[in-house]
Amino acid sequence: MPNELFVFALTVFTFFLLRWGFRTLPGESWQIMASMPVSRDESGRWKGINLTYYGLFSANAYVAAIAIMLILMGTIKVPLIGIFTTIVTILLICVPASRFIARIVEKKSHTFTIGGASFLGILIAPWIPLFINMTVGAKMGYYIPQIPALAAFIISYAFGEGIGRLACISFGCCYGKPLSGSHNLIQKLFHNYCFMFSGKTKKIAYESGLDGVKVIPIQAITAVLYITTGIVGTFLFLKSYYITAFIMTVIVTQAWRSFSEVLRADYRGGGKISIYQIMAITAIGYSLGIIPFLPSTSTIEAEITVGLLSLWNPAVIFFSLGLWFAIFLYTGRSTVTGSTVTFHVHKDRI
Repeated sequence: MPNELFVFALTVFTFFLLRWGFRTLPGESWQIMASMPVSRDESGRWKGINLTYYGLFSANAYVAAIAIMLILMGTIKVPLIGIFTTIVTILLICVPASRFIARIVEKKSHTFTIGGASFLGILIAPWIPLFINMTVGAKMGYYIPQIPALAAFIISYAFGEGIGRLACISFGCCYGKPLSGSHNLIQKLFHNYCFMFSGKTKKIAYESGLDGVKVIPIQAITAVLYITTGIVGTFLFLKSYYITAFIMTVIVTQAWRSFSEVLRADYRGGGKISIYQIMAITAIGYSLGIIPFLPSTSTIEAEITVGLLSLWNPAVIFFSLGLWFAIFLYTGRSTVTGSTVTFHVHKDRI
């Protein structure tokens, strides 16, 4: 029963979060969160750095993904030091890669790619627990089971990217094709559920001029599909079906990542088949191919109460706060938008 209650609570929370996000975030007022003045020009006005809701929701998504991974790995009684070591290693590799891979594929220095970072994460995820077990784990006397760790990673990724799509909606990036130019079936399906972004500083406006145009709500579809997959994967994980949870989550997320490219209008690199599509399909083949070489863990049982208790720890709380702040600063300082700030005194209030 505790397992089912946890899955139910997760479902209800994410449903209301996405429902609010889909209705609210396409609006112009939900892109720039704040402007921080940094230097003054000759006219006395201040030039500002914009802090975005993209950074806010990205930071929320990272922390949510980390929380899910902490809970799931905690359910199989992996020591906290082992969980932290795994998470920090993945973050140190994948977070910088989100910008580096975008620079290579899209030839842009001021954007991020979750697709590229997730592909790299899938490639390295099977070997990080193995490396930790042979080094730090061997010295400190703990062991991280590889297949449950892989399942926990891909499930947490599904939640992270699903919630992270709210960041894309707020900034107007990763947007879909215009509804008017789509197939009749697509038009009928999304006639009442399309997105229409407002604001000239949103990416959909300055990159493609599609602000105020009805577009396929690709970010919403991705968010719903990924979070639903994450919920199903969590249920399977808690029932100790680790391989099933891993395979199902990898196939659904990466197959959709590849297919969804045909519904997107933003630039994804040259060629009829994008590099990101190739990455996604490769990730599926790679994930299925490594399963036979990993040790069986069918005897490990998951206990959700143990996993939830792992969150109630000062180290976890401070780590999560520090991670949130770091991700917010890394992704939330807009380098493609600017602002001019002036200050004055309300003389009638002196």
